[in-house]
Amino acid sequence: MQSTAKVRLVVVGLGFGAEFLPIYQNHPDVEEVAICDLNPERLASVGDRFNVARRFSSFDEVVSSDDYNAVHLLTPVPLHAEQTIRILESGKHCACAVVMGTTMEELRAIVAVQLQTGKNYMMMETAAYTREFLYVKNLYQKGELGSLTFLRGWHMQNLEGYPAYWYSQPPMHYATHAVGAVLALTGGRFSHVSCMGSGRLSPNIQRPGGNPFRLETGLFRVANSDLAAEITRCDFETARQGTENFSVYGDAGGFEWQQSHDGKHQLYTLEPYGGPGHMGRRTTVTPLEVPNITAGLPQEIASFGQAGWYRGSQPHLVHEFVRSIVEERAPAIDAVTSANWCAAGLCAHESALRDGETVVIPDFGAQD
Repeated sequence: MQSTAKVRLVVVGLGFGAEFLPIYQNHPDVEEVAICDLNPERLASVGDRFNVARRFSSFDEVVSSDDYNAVHLLTPVPLHAEQTIRILESGKHCACAVVMGTTMEELRAIVAVQLQTGKNYMMMETAAYTREFLYVKNLYQKGELGSLTFLRGWHMQNLEGYPAYWYSQPPMHYATHAVGAVLALTGGRFSHVSCMGSGRLSPNIQRPGGNPFRLETGLFRVANSDLAAEITRCDFETARQGTENFSVYGDAGGFEWQQSHDGKHQLYTLEPYGGPGHMGRRTTVTPLEVPNITAGLPQEIASFGQAGWYRGSQPHLVHEFVRSIVEERAPAIDAVTSANWCAAGLCAHESALRDGETVVIPDFGAQD
């Protein structure tokens, strides 16, 4: 669908948000970009750096303004649900950094408001647009992986020194960096999970009434399939380099994420069985460096995927959100999809608190 509509957008939160700002400014369907931050020094510095004329010093001013039709939220996680609802209710489209919310009530409320207002909501999950994901998705669609056998998502980090809310947040409440690629590849959702907590947080890290686990790892069933996936998350006291990765294995080929930052991904090819008299089947292993993928992007923003923490995903996320508004369609990671991805982690933590008891994950697409 073609349209001559233009997007007028405010980027709210200029820490991570500053990385998205020039992409929006250079997108051919974006007419104007404004910025908002509570820190006056950062607001001035980023505004001057990117020559932004309109600058908001409070979120309330953004919500009240009729000059913009979209907002990209990059504020702290505890603010996401409330701010998202206010944006949608003000008649603006909303893109939001992960996660959508950290309770089932928040997820249900956002889905309900999005349906009521008809405005677009997109959770900006980087894992579903990294160059690695786009590469593997292409392999899968061409049949080079064959029928899928198993999937794995890992998100490992050590967050000492981060804002206080991270210390109480269960690892699986921030699982979408591990969940996103797995579910985006299968095109489905998880139906149930059995998850275990592993390791206890030290007394200086654990907060009263907060999460007790260093790490949580779960086995999930992909709904209406025979596929299982392993999702592992940790935030503290685990000796490993930080990583947000996925691996996928099929009956013809597989992809395995690099084990260290200076390593290489591995591409596996399962060779044909040699027939009677042969024992086993060989697997060819090919070290792999995935190039930056710009297919589908406007030329004006393609170069923004070359660098940055999130492996080329930002221009793809921006383009999908902007085009969903222009084309008057739902974005790829819409409100229902976002809620399903987040609900998987919430239910996984509930399972961990019950020492691995299976928990059914609700389907937000089946809401009344």
